[in-house]
Amino acid sequence: MKKELLAPAGDIEAGYAALYYGADAVYLGLQKFSARATAVNFDENNLNQFVGYAHSLNRKVYVTINTVIQERELTDLLLSLDICSRCHVDAIILQDLGVARLIKTQYPDLELHASTQMAVHNKEGALALQKLGFSRVVLARELTLKEIKEIAAIPNLETEAFIHGALCYSYSGLCMFSSFENGRSANRGKCLYPCRAQFDGESGEKHYFSMKDMALKENILKMPVTSLKIEGRKKSALYVAAVTDYYRHILDGDGADVQKEENIKQIFSRPWTTFHLKGKNKDVIDRDFVGHRGLPIGKVEQIQKNRLIFKTLHDVARYDGLQIDVAGQEKPFGFSVQSLRVNGKNVFEAKAGSVVDIQLPPQAVVLQKGQTIYLASATKVKGSYDYNKPKNGLFFQRIPLDIKVVVEENKLLAFYQNYRAEVDGVFAPASVIDKTEQAVRNAFSKTGDTVFSLRNLDIVNPKGLFAPLSLLNELRRQLYAQIKIEEKFGTLPVIENKIHHASPQWIIKTDDVACLQGMSWDDFAEVIILLHPQMKPDSLRGLPKNKVRLALPTVCRHPEIFEPLIGSCLGAGYKKWEIGNYWGLSVLPEKGIDLSFDAPIYVLNSQAMMTAQELGAHRVTFSVEDTASNVLTLNDNAVLPTTLIVYQDTPLFISASCIRSHSCAECNHQDKWLDLQKDGVRYKALSSHCQLMLFGEKAFAIPESARQIKPDYYRADFCYKKYKPEQVKDIVQKLMRFEPLKNTVSANMERNVDMF
Repeated sequence: MKKELLAPAGDIEAGYAALYYGADAVYLGLQKFSARATAVNFDENNLNQFVGYAHSLNRKVYVTINTVIQERELTDLLLSLDICSRCHVDAIILQDLGVARLIKTQYPDLELHASTQMAVHNKEGALALQKLGFSRVVLARELTLKEIKEIAAIPNLETEAFIHGALCYSYSGLCMFSSFENGRSANRGKCLYPCRAQFDGESGEKHYFSMKDMALKENILKMPVTSLKIEGRKKSALYVAAVTDYYRHILDGDGADVQKEENIKQIFSRPWTTFHLKGKNKDVIDRDFVGHRGLPIGKVEQIQKNRLIFKTLHDVARYDGLQIDVAGQEKPFGFSVQSLRVNGKNVFEAKAGSVVDIQLPPQAVVLQKGQTIYLASATKVKGSYDYNKPKNGLFFQRIPLDIKVVVEENKLLAFYQNYRAEVDGVFAPASVIDKTEQAVRNAFSKTGDTVFSLRNLDIVNPKGLFAPLSLLNELRRQLYAQIKIEEKFGTLPVIENKIHHASPQWIIKTDDVACLQGMSWDDFAEVIILLHPQMKPDSLRGLPKNKVRLALPTVCRHPEIFEPLIGSCLGAGYKKWEIGNYWGLSVLPEKGIDLSFDAPIYVLNSQAMMTAQELGAHRVTFSVEDTASNVLTLNDNAVLPTTLIVYQDTPLFISASCIRSHSCAECNHQDKWLDLQKDGVRYKALSSHCQLMLFGEKAFAIPESARQIKPDYYRADFCYKKYKPEQVKDIVQKLMRFEPLKNTVSANMERNVDMF
């Protein structure tokens, strides 16, 4: 099977570079709803031209509309989808269920690709999205080759996997860190990357969550996926060219070229890792430094009178950029080479193997012998990736017209669909009839700056009359001026069967029923119990089935572990279930259960809620990173009962990467809590069975907003952290009175922001 090489384009120049250096497809974002909101991105004109050019080369273009959409943005979403349809893009990469619904119902020409933001991390999740109408699933980056092969074996489903570029510490789509801390959500393309900051932890001050860059190199040849994806929509055209060229040569059988690797590292590169492709891997985090490093070319040997002396392992020239790791500094010390000497002589370039003598800048830091020196940028590399691009407007996709022209003795007529133009005149028989036909064709082929192109021309001239070109041009101008672009702009479906919200009831969710001792279950509509793989069905014995809802975890790399537990619980009569990821749709029966969607299945608009209803959900849960104004609007338009989380220790992220200081061989895989601190703010990290979750010291709580919103259910969660029964009772009593709680955060719900 021929694998597709899929390259990023943050702007049209990067797109042209990707195509020139061998990308089979390019993915890009528009001005709105892109998970790389700070990239340049594409307007309609650039998208139109780029798609036209790509299609002329038999390449594909995918547009990322991969953020969650708030209710008031649905009209703008239709405009974006209309642009994609009009420009004939090949697929939409999306996260939001509402986007999927509008495409399926109003833009069936657009394929659905499930973004990695949907956190598809097992075969069951992929099968659920295939059933929903997705032709391709972008897999979570955390998967091993074995897991990738299992999902890729699903018949009639395309798979896409990342092979190179930046890594998030969290499973994509499950990170709340930037949103909770700064009001800038990764699910809205506005992440501020707080994970890359320095934290004080068990090994001192380190960058515990700052990931290296993925670089799978020749391992891609073992991956049975449809598409191999390069990350980098915020990177330069130079970077895109270099990385695309590198992997194109690997796919074409030329192997991993060392020189091409070195070029990439001189343009932009953190240290490289294969991540978890070959299994659990702890060598994925760069604890000591952040950002671009470069190509290692030597170590500090001497410092003499503010001059750096070392033996270079690579060519280096004046005006190249060097960086040096300096202990205690988050970023390497960098400077441009202004003075370069070899054997006491000034040179412009020094060859590999030379002992070089380089002038340090006046404010240079104190350097120590043995520190690593990196070539962070090289003029030679910058000039190594020229690319061709088409003349502006040459591949602009125009609207094809089928025109009919009628020549009569006293007038000329032109028709297109319901449009009609007429020019009066006196027209005598032509001496050569072919000249008249050619004149008509010449006139109507001149589309100029319009968005039209002539596809078919029907000339009706039974008497063989002659028509001058000037009048034919006037006829064409009149007709083309009338024609309006026929847009496919959809309309938002009318929301029918809105529910009437009754007086809100309360729900408790916990992973430890013992914390509810001393409380009356009669005070709650439900108690949701979060299952875990070690849980025994007997532990649920005696609980009132009419009150209990069983919840599956959001992330589950091995759903087969849960199958016996799920089967036992279903057999015992537990009919109420909750899921926080699409994999739950595949392991639970389609009928005969009461299914609730938890907050990680994002429902921020009415179209997403209708999709949830079509998927069998009986209830949805508002996102904890949403705004109060959107939740109020969505609650008013609800077609399903709604749940508002009022109290929760929200996982700021969920990760497959471990930060324990010891090796995997020394690990007992039991729960371990780690204390971290950043800028005076304290955090708790739970490391359990090769998964890590980060929590703020302060819980999420919104009792004051809850009083105004009035959903069907209020929910208080007591999961992950250990609570004593008296603590739970005190918190719940205050929440039920809508009293503010001390030492809590409200995230975006009570921030003075319309967007996040």
